[in-house]
Amino acid sequence: MSTVHIPDYLDTYQVLEQATENLGPEELRWKASPESWSITEVLTHLADHNFVVSFRIRDLLADTTAQLPAFNQDAWVYGQKANESGIEEILKVYQALLQYNSLLFGRLTESDWNKTALNFKGEPVTAEAIVSGFIRHVHHHVGQINRIKEAFAAISTQDGVPQA
Repeated sequence: MSTVHIPDYLDTYQVLEQATENLGPEELRWKASPESWSITEVLTHLADHNFVVSFRIRDLLADTTAQLPAFNQDAWVYGQKANESGIEEILKVYQALLQYNSLLFGRLTESDWNKTALNFKGEPVTAEAIVSGFIRHVHHHVGQINRIKEAFAAISTQDGVPQA
């Protein structure tokens, strides 16, 4: 049986919602440096990554011979002016993708979960590995969100006024 636990995939929404609850617009858009991401940009990246995972899984299940695509995460985030988005809209899209994909995942057989395709590095990867990797990736970025919140709080207490 697959080790992908669909509830863990679905729970990533609640994990992100909890990590960002009660944050004001300044905190959500604050960046430690021009090159770093804000919390809003991290959430946008995770929604983008969920789009990519959705495509990769479907391409793998279709038995195409194409190598699964990579994506330039920084260019995607900056190109769509992600920091100008509201997290409510980002989280709605993210949740909709989770729900839609979970319906597909519920239909997969053990054989489907073990199908392989070549990832962007040319290495074989299974459907199970793609989804499990995504779940881990979300938790990694929750750590990033927490570090951004801590840095914002430190600057806010140090200066009395958050820096943008």
